[in-house]
Amino acid sequence: MLRTNQDFLDYLWVLYNSQQHKGNIILESFEKDEKLLAQNEVSDKIMLIKSGITKCFFTEDNDEEYIVEFLGKGEILGEIEMMKNVPCICSIEAITEVSVFTVTIPYFQSLIKNDLNLNNLLLDVFAERIVNTSNRSSYQQLHATEHTLSQLLELKAKEMKISKEDMAAYLGTTVRSLNKALKDNEKKKSV
Repeated sequence: MLRTNQDFLDYLWVLYNSQQHKGNIILESFEKDEKLLAQNEVSDKIMLIKSGITKCFFTEDNDEEYIVEFLGKGEILGEIEMMKNVPCICSIEAITEVSVFTVTIPYFQSLIKNDLNLNNLLLDVFAERIVNTSNRSSYQQLHATEHTLSQLLELKAKEMKISKEDMAAYLGTTVRSLNKALKDNEKKKSV
């Protein structure tokens, strides 16, 4: 539900502190509700979350949002779009204050050509995304919304504040249906 990648964060910290990047890596901050990347827009940078939590979401033609994942420290943003040379596939928005390492695309491309560590980290990221997507899809097919909701409420209580709208978007349902599921969940707890 909240993805992080400490290995990637450690890698970029070392690179940033080495000063070999000559200004190709900078730190940037975003306020809560500020977009880091916008769906269908072209990005000129790659980002790696240093701290904070974001949501990754698609906006459908009817303006409904579908949250794919919540992303935290060490998660990389914009690399697929750079590799495929396409506009942003989805939007990334800060749900807390967020700090990111911003890497220029030419510098990132040179690292891909010359740094086996980076390539291994990217392969791990892509494999993890495939596994997470498969697991989430099958889980949602097999378990009722209420079960996924209870896991989301557990995460919310531990790590982040999340709005009802975002909870509904993550569950792929409406706020009205979410409210009903929340009421049903409370009834089950009191029994």
